[in-house]
Amino acid sequence: MGFGTYARRVRDEQLSLPLRHTALRCAVGHYCPLGFHATWAYLAATACPSPDLRRDPAALLRALETLEESRRVRLNELAAFAAQRQVEKAAGRRTPGLIDTPRMRGPHWPGETAPSRLGLVAAVANRHTDFRRLPLPDETLSRAGQTQQLTELHARLDNCAIAYLTHLGHVEAPTRDALTETIHEIERLVRPGYAPLNTHLLMWLRFARLVAYAAAAPSGQ
Repeated sequence: MGFGTYARRVRDEQLSLPLRHTALRCAVGHYCPLGFHATWAYLAATACPSPDLRRDPAALLRALETLEESRRVRLNELAAFAAQRQVEKAAGRRTPGLIDTPRMRGPHWPGETAPSRLGLVAAVANRHTDFRRLPLPDETLSRAGQTQQLTELHARLDNCAIAYLTHLGHVEAPTRDALTETIHEIERLVRPGYAPLNTHLLMWLRFARLVAYAAAAPSGQ
């Protein structure tokens, strides 16, 4: 089933609340611009004043409306991007520029207004908890001399996330700069194709990009 079918099930008052809750999770599975868990955390936080999506049908509908609004904007963005690429290809530019890539592929909450600061903080907090649960890469996965580098990268990313969460989304330039450098260092360590260390690095990279986006995004209430 597609996004629209699940959205209709969320609104179907003839269904039990658990089934409607499951339908919303399935809809998020189809459209999750921050990643599934971060998107769910964003929706739960912004379904105020009652963010209990399991027990409050009104909050469930508010979350769905937030998701649908973002998806509409995203579809418009994709259509505009496709039209732009057609023009660029006709002019001989065969690949998208680096400026195009983060917005189209990285974490990004599309909307008519600025994303919710509360929602972004909740998304980062959710992923930060998971990041801290991840064990550091086993020494056998890294090359000589990399163990210390990986430990320092993990600690730096953790500190950046803590700074973001401590200040509820308001971070200073040094933290943003540290995030940018951390992302670049992780990217340099990722190897093409299959590499055991990539399993850890790619998870770190997704989290780092989420924190960087949330820290830079102009946000609403």
